[in-house]
Amino acid sequence: MTNILNLGVVGVGHLGSLHAKMLAEMDDIRLAGVFDPDMDKARKIAGEFGTTAFETYDNFLRAVDAMTIATTTSTHFDVAKRGLLEGKHLFIEKPITQTLAEADELIGLAKDRKLHVQVGHIERFNAAVLALEKYNIDPLFVESHRLAQFNPRGTDVAVVLDLMIHDIDIILSFVKSPVARIDANGIAVVSDSVDIANARIQFENGCVANVTASRISQRKMRKMRLFQKDAYLSIDFSEKQCEVFRLVGDDEPRAKGAMMLGQIDSAKHKRNIVYELPKVEDVNALKYELGLFVKAIQTGVPPAVSAEDGRRALEVAHIIMERISQQPIKM
Repeated sequence: MTNILNLGVVGVGHLGSLHAKMLAEMDDIRLAGVFDPDMDKARKIAGEFGTTAFETYDNFLRAVDAMTIATTTSTHFDVAKRGLLEGKHLFIEKPITQTLAEADELIGLAKDRKLHVQVGHIERFNAAVLALEKYNIDPLFVESHRLAQFNPRGTDVAVVLDLMIHDIDIILSFVKSPVARIDANGIAVVSDSVDIANARIQFENGCVANVTASRISQRKMRKMRLFQKDAYLSIDFSEKQCEVFRLVGDDEPRAKGAMMLGQIDSAKHKRNIVYELPKVEDVNALKYELGLFVKAIQTGVPPAVSAEDGRRALEVAHIIMERISQQPIKM
């Protein structure tokens, strides 16, 4: 591997073209090429970002040290497996694969070859989520809504894998406890797979998450609310805003500009109710997560969202889809 890391992009549709753009703007790496079965599309993107459009996957693999995969979900496994067998580090857009068996095989190959695999759960790097890093997040109840207007792109998979999996991953990263039970409902409305779904995820520590996703909504919404002992936090992923209401003692630190809303007196102690609006930095989430992927390769640190993380989210998503399939359809 040379000092300059050679990265490439497989699949240059809407998302893959954004990968190419972000990589072309980064320092200390080189966008070494793109590959897509649609050569017209590949040449267009390559010309736009000053790189090479490879006509075969074999030639592409010979030119790169690492690659991002932004193809359709059904092709993730085949593309990724070939990359790992050729010794390439991988960034795979979510979901990691279609099946758990496929994810397990990729995880095994990566471990055997000491290669990094990062999964593109981009909402982990939403500016509003990053702004909450200084807080101790330990929710006991979570409610999330991810609603989108219909777009034929992405309907090759159920809404659970297309949209809900974002919130599944975020919730699993917040709740440090195994899943105990999952109940779910959903229906197909305009496509051949489930378009709207709701799941209730119960964890062994008592936390409950109520998760709703729809791709047939009249308006967009990407919000999450977290309730925990002494605090309530809200995240608006679309607006990149977050709010925190919490109870603090007189001697406990609070964010700059925190507003005092009142006090609660109990037999044990007095607590202040404070409202905090954490400062949200201007962050390009895609560029940020790709930068962390590059850092993992260059420094050897674990990927920010590991293949194991991607598998956990996929497992929960599959259980949700299984529960939905078991629900009787009433006419």
